[in-house]
Amino acid sequence: MDEQIFRGALAVTLGVVVGVLLFVPFVALSYRRRGGFGLGRFALWVATLVYLMAIWTYTLLPLPDPETIRCAGVNLDPFAFIDDLRGTTGRPGRGALNDPAVLQLLLNVLLFVPLGFFLRVLGGRGILFALLVGLGVSALVETTQLTGVWWLYPCAYRVFDVDDLLANTVGALLGSVLALLVPRRHWGTPRFADAEEPRPVTSGRRYLAMACDVLAAWITGVAAGVKFQVVLYVLGADAAVQDGTAAGIVGSATAIVVWLIVVLVTGRTIGDIAVQLRFTGGPLPPALARPLRFAGGIGGYLVLLALPGAWGLVAAVFAVGSAVLVLTTPDRRGLPGLMSGQRLVDAREPRVEP
Repeated sequence: MDEQIFRGALAVTLGVVVGVLLFVPFVALSYRRRGGFGLGRFALWVATLVYLMAIWTYTLLPLPDPETIRCAGVNLDPFAFIDDLRGTTGRPGRGALNDPAVLQLLLNVLLFVPLGFFLRVLGGRGILFALLVGLGVSALVETTQLTGVWWLYPCAYRVFDVDDLLANTVGALLGSVLALLVPRRHWGTPRFADAEEPRPVTSGRRYLAMACDVLAAWITGVAAGVKFQVVLYVLGADAAVQDGTAAGIVGSATAIVVWLIVVLVTGRTIGDIAVQLRFTGGPLPPALARPLRFAGGIGGYLVLLALPGAWGLVAAVFAVGSAVLVLTTPDRRGLPGLMSGQRLVDAREPRVEP
């Protein structure tokens, strides 16, 4: 039971982590293909990631000790499970749903039901595609087990069973059929006909852009800091690696520089680009308006957050004030618009030539 809990927790953790890493690209793709962002659809994608991580963990983990490994058998006889199921009727005191043979068959089917469901709802694919993908994924799983994780081990430590291929494929088919209960308009990720049409600049959209900026900046800073730690480790600076202060400074500086360059070049932050927003107009030339726009938005927040001591509290106040100004300023322009004197519009609106 502890092993099952560990696998489940690991799958959920990895799925959520990957979902966080892909959040900004998902938002950007949603606005370009569908014209907006749907929280429910994003939740389905995260569920898909968790499911894929679960398949991975149940296939490989826990890895056994090579010194204690026991080679497992192979079943190449299709439909051998039928004889096992027939044998359940002759086992006194045990119901069918409590029999290991029945439970193994049901679990192998149920394990691949989500795959067929996600393929239809998120990918817009039908039963034939679910059959092929279900068979292919199951074959990859079984082959990984047959080869001892691709010859990492001298022999297979889990049973290769051709009946598992059949059960998994049936599960994918059932999942595809069950997905028919979902209205067809929710299938797939088609490019909507009005995806390029301008939409209102709502407070929710502005907050989504701000969240994308904060999340992407944090990921950028962490990645830069980790790389810097690796360099220090290679150079033998163990004390600096353990301290971590230098890595934190490098990570913060990297995020600030990246966002400053993006704003100076495009006039928008990465969050604005993701949700299709842009600042326009105003009395100042772009050379002055863009740095002010940066300072009044994610740039100011990142700089305050990077400063030592009580500046972290100032950064929190800055973030709260910025969120309030989104609700109280025209066209949701917030502090960046006030400081730069620019309006906030949908990026798909035609540009007005001066």
